[in-house]
Amino acid sequence: MAYKITYSNFKGGTGKTTNSTMMGYHLAAKGLKTLLIDLDPQANATALYSLTRQSQTGDVMTFNKTLMSAIAEDDVESIITPIKENLFLLPSFADLTSYPLFLEKKFPNDLEKRSTYFSEIVKKFEDEFDYILFDVPPTLSTFTDSAVLASDYIVIVLQTQERSFVGAEAFIKYLQELMETYDTDFDILGILPVLQKNNAIVDQSVLKNATESFGKENMFKTVIKNMERLKRYDMTGIVDPKISERFDVHDKNVHALYSDVTDELIERIEGND
Repeated sequence: MAYKITYSNFKGGTGKTTNSTMMGYHLAAKGLKTLLIDLDPQANATALYSLTRQSQTGDVMTFNKTLMSAIAEDDVESIITPIKENLFLLPSFADLTSYPLFLEKKFPNDLEKRSTYFSEIVKKFEDEFDYILFDVPPTLSTFTDSAVLASDYIVIVLQTQERSFVGAEAFIKYLQELMETYDTDFDILGILPVLQKNNAIVDQSVLKNATESFGKENMFKTVIKNMERLKRYDMTGIVDPKISERFDVHDKNVHALYSDVTDELIERIEGND
């Protein structure tokens, strides 16, 4: 059975999608069969992985149906798409915005069934993977609830700015409310710090406050530095020095960092087992 992890924060622009996709990439690189489920209708994770597959293999990804259509037809497994060895994507499309309405019609008087329906979908194929990662919108939403209630662990992505810190605190309170409302069993795996600006006083101050507030043991030891190269991947796909001939030291630095933080992710999960 797969370990299922949601990456989230109520504050947008924290690097949630970047970190879920990069850590998914490195879980796969370590030989772990990994599925990234894009539950954000903006589909940024889908776009990144699509570009990655295209740049690495020359294959342009095409789909016979959208995720929303597959959900309605009870055929979600059919659109799970390979990206590279051990890495798979359940893609998102703009019409996923209609998912809450679909649930309201399907379960007009049962909020719990609406919130846990996607969890039942995932159970049909979770045994095929070692890790399943969820990328969700940075809002209180059906998408976030669906992912969290399908997950074993939550990684809270904390960009080192005050609004992200406040968003992380609010998200933790909301997770506690979900635990109390539903018969669910998930753990907060840790707070992943993402520097907005390397070595800046404000960033170090927010990091210090977060450590004091959440506890040192709950903070990932690996800090994600601000790396301009990651922004380029949104246009080029992930450039892998082990595959691509067009790479430089910046690509190597990105992959070294994400290899380290992925190792820490695995260690934290093994420590919880």
